[in-house]
Amino acid sequence: MAKKNYQHTRTAPASADGGWIYGRHAVRAALANPARQLRRVLALQENAEEVRGWLKSAQAGNADPGQLEVLAKPALDALLPRAAVHQGVALSTEPLDTPDIDDLIDGLPEPTGTERQIVLLLDQITDPQNIGAILRSAAAFGVRAVVMPDHGTPPVTGSLAKAASGAVEHVALIRVVNLSRAIERLQAAGFWCVGLDSGAEQNLPDLAAASLAPPGRVVLVLGAEDTGLRRLTRAHCDFVAKLPTKGAIASLNVSNAAAVALYELARNNPS
Repeated sequence: MAKKNYQHTRTAPASADGGWIYGRHAVRAALANPARQLRRVLALQENAEEVRGWLKSAQAGNADPGQLEVLAKPALDALLPRAAVHQGVALSTEPLDTPDIDDLIDGLPEPTGTERQIVLLLDQITDPQNIGAILRSAAAFGVRAVVMPDHGTPPVTGSLAKAASGAVEHVALIRVVNLSRAIERLQAAGFWCVGLDSGAEQNLPDLAAASLAPPGRVVLVLGAEDTGLRRLTRAHCDFVAKLPTKGAIASLNVSNAAAVALYELARNNPS
């Protein structure tokens, strides 16, 4: 399945850090996204020529090599959040617009052949590093969207975007008021909802082979590491499954669990 930059359609919340994106992969991906509107593009002297090259081929709406500002490291450090690992490049950008559940559903083709259409739903996962890592896996495995609650979920900060390594430009990020209603809306559109829980009786590979055979639509729900799926979220799932770990530690970090589960769902879904 060919990846493309997602053309978002509603305004996302403003970032708490002024809309800064930093780090080589995150900046280059943002410059390649035609939905981006840039405010400033910054680089250290040793990175300036490379960033000018990126700007020459950039697809961002108002990209221009002449807008590059070359700064000394103390000046760049002062503009970004404390301890930001910027790798000598940064840009400030308008927030992307964001779709809603109906936009997602309306844009989906009918699944055919060996295809599974996968959506991720995050239940009270609040750590930006975990969300960024989950987005990176979502982009790698062709996930259609990542759905999160609007309340309590961090905005797309530079730290989150860097952890996502450019994935925020490729995966639709949908914020909803009520996760249970979002699940119901997706189920009405033909999605099977699977909650991931290390205490479940059924293994995800067995479930994928039996009840979730492609083609089809699947929502994979991930809960917070400390509390797991909330009771009401779990009650709305059609299935609850676990990853079949064998070692002394039965559970994985949520971002690692997302990557393994997505691989399991996508491996019978060749692009």
